[in-house]
Formats: sequence, C-alpha cells, structure tokens
Amino acid sequence: MSDGPQLRQVQHPVSDVGAAVAFYAAAFGFAEKFTDGDRYAALDAGGLTLALVGAAEDVAGGAPAASIKVPDVAATLDAVVRAGGSVVRAPEQGPHETRAVVQDAWGNAVIVYGPR
Repeated sequence: MSDGPQLRQVQHPVSDVGAAVAFYAAAFGFAEKFTDGDRYAALDAGGLTLALVGAAEDVAGGAPAASIKVPDVAATLDAVVRAGGSVVRAPEQGPHETRAVVQDAWGNAVIVYGPR
C-alpha cells in the first residue's frame, strides 16, 4: 500500500444513522464494518468505505465529501491552497485522527485526514 494520499471513504451526512445503515444494506447489500451509535457507521462499499455520519461527525457541513488519507495534514493543506483550493475547516483532533476540510477550486468539499 502506498505511503501517499489515498481516497479511503466517501462521507454521506444522514439524519438517522441506523436507518441509513439498514437502507444501504437492503438497497445495495453493503455490509456494516463499524458503527458508533448515532454518530458514524462505516459500510463496506467494495474497496471504499461509505461513511454514514450523523450531526456530531458531519464536518463537511451537510455535503457529501470524499475523505482522503494523507501522511501530513498540514503539508497537504498548504498544497491545496497553492493549487487554488481553500481551507474551510482548520485541522482539529478527531476521535481517531487529525482532520480538516478543504474545497477544491470548484467548491467541492474534501475531508483531509491523517495521523495525530
């Protein structure tokens, strides 16, 4: 596996994590990998994780967002800005990692996360 950036999951904000898990299992057959109450559920979506997030974990402001794992969050944020994007949510310590939210030049939200 590469040490560089990796698209690992796509985050979908939902108002009811349990109901959303049931929907994606019934509609698409996605298996549940992990659930943290009404905050977060990870589903196996065939090589990527579909992350269903409740209000407490919705760092992208209600928008679906790709989540890209990077080795250095600060360096990646600098690269995003140099490439024409912007930082819309500064780095913060999440439950398991450091994460930030950026926008590309077209306004798409991207969650950038990496080691603490």
